[in-house]
Amino acid sequence: MTDARHPGLDRLAEVMHVLRHECPWDAEQTHASLVNHLIEETGEVVEAIETGTDADLREELGDLLLQVFFHSEIAAETGRFTVDDVADGIADKLIRRHPHIFAGEDAPVDKVASWEQRKKQEKGRRSALDGIASPLAVLARAGKVVSRTRAHGVGVELPDEPITADEVGTQIVALVARAQASGVDADQATRAALRALEARIQDAERAAVQGDDRAVQRPE
Repeated sequence: MTDARHPGLDRLAEVMHVLRHECPWDAEQTHASLVNHLIEETGEVVEAIETGTDADLREELGDLLLQVFFHSEIAAETGRFTVDDVADGIADKLIRRHPHIFAGEDAPVDKVASWEQRKKQEKGRRSALDGIASPLAVLARAGKVVSRTRAHGVGVELPDEPITADEVGTQIVALVARAQASGVDADQATRAALRALEARIQDAERAAVQGDDRAVQRPE
């Protein structure tokens, strides 16, 4: 571990500080007004990873990093937090979530489940669905819901037949094409199916809690 700062990060922080005071556009931005920029920059990073060069990725990561510094600078102006607080927070979280690396514990067999269980304990979450961001695109949200459901051991059956990445992509595009030909909004239909799955998950979680309560209350 080191406390050394990187001059490039210090320079970016100073540039952002100057812009907030001297550029009319930067000065009037808020957390809310920057949301679309954050989404756009994230999408451009994904595109650079999938189809771009190293130079493209470096540039797009810089644009995304700017958003982190921008939001942190806005917060720092009212004494809420700084970019150092943001960095310290994620570093602390990574250390907490990796006790097999930083605290000498045995490595977990299921690393995803271990990560989710630690998150659940830290945040006091009661459901596998807690903390999944609602603005996620429906496919991203579906993936998160399924992953959480498995990691939390929720008693809901999910398909698990092996499939390749090419098959996934081809079948999803084919389903969208069939939906369009049939006058079905594929995105809307997927959201409806996902809501139904989330309802099943919540029902299973409630049933598990009720079963635990009955087990505790049952006399010897």
